[in-house]
Amino acid sequence: MKQTKFSNIHKQFGAKLVEFAGFEMPVQYTSIIAEHKSVRQSVGVFDVSHMGEIIIKGEKALDFVQKITVNNAAKLEIGKVQYSAMCYNDGGIVDDLLVYKISDNEYMLVVNGANKDKDFNWMKENNSFGVNIIDESDDYSLLAVQGPNSQKVIEKLLGEEINVEYYHYFNSKLMDIDVIVSRTGYTGELGFELYFKSDVETAEKIWNSIFEAGKEFNIAACGLGSRDTLRLEKGFCLYGNDIDETTTPLEAGLGWITKLKKGDFIGRDVLVKQKEEGVKRKLVPLIFEQRAFPRHNYEIKANGEKVGHITSGTVSPILEKPIALGYVAVEYAKMDETVHVVIRNKEVNAKITKLPFV
Repeated sequence: MKQTKFSNIHKQFGAKLVEFAGFEMPVQYTSIIAEHKSVRQSVGVFDVSHMGEIIIKGEKALDFVQKITVNNAAKLEIGKVQYSAMCYNDGGIVDDLLVYKISDNEYMLVVNGANKDKDFNWMKENNSFGVNIIDESDDYSLLAVQGPNSQKVIEKLLGEEINVEYYHYFNSKLMDIDVIVSRTGYTGELGFELYFKSDVETAEKIWNSIFEAGKEFNIAACGLGSRDTLRLEKGFCLYGNDIDETTTPLEAGLGWITKLKKGDFIGRDVLVKQKEEGVKRKLVPLIFEQRAFPRHNYEIKANGEKVGHITSGTVSPILEKPIALGYVAVEYAKMDETVHVVIRNKEVNAKITKLPFV
């Protein structure tokens, strides 16, 4: 297993460590619910250095990014970030990702850690533009500072007021090293992600300086467990659960990032056809009134027949109710429709609702 540069810190903080995306990662420090509430109510910090950073350089960098992603990267300006996805020829999703425009000839693609090697190889296979594709994932550390008080923490850390819009970034310095400060995150709260390259000693100093800046806000170290419950309360997709190579962006409710009119991209023909004909299933949010714990792959039934399956589920720490995402046949994917989830051989009622849950 690989370790991030914060491995010693996680052990000092008493983290429960698990293998994730080939890394030893903290799943929780105190409890998932406590960490979840810290982010919703104040501020928390996640080590997400397992994510992949792939640099695209060259005169045709934009052409390449346009070819492999579904969103319109031509709309990006330097300092702007875009949520996007990459598809196979059949419309199935390779990965979802963030696209950063660094310069006219350089982009940074931030991909899921578990998919990094697959994504990198897929990009190289589809490089008909002569661009340089460089995997810098092992060089970067990435910390996510998330929650309503996150901006105050970042301002104390940098010693200046900041005014940056959602899905934008700026360059700064910490401990004399270059840092990309990005107003992004996976929690649905005000938040920032810090990308930097450093040795272990400097990385630990940066972590400690964030916690010093956040002391007055009871800043909390947070693990992958609360990251998952936080993103699910907002209805954000998780690759491997809610989206994968068998699902298309249109089925997954990601039509808003799928720009079919931007020109050719991998998978476009299939997606155009699917848009014209209509999807046969949709990813829907479900909320339960009775006690239950919906889990990945649990069967969804209606009128005594299987009509879909759960992709992600938990008990919302804020609502204190079970919530889930799942695919259902399109004829049942209506607001306020009641379906039945099979949990331990018992059918539990769930209602299709709207996002976000919280």
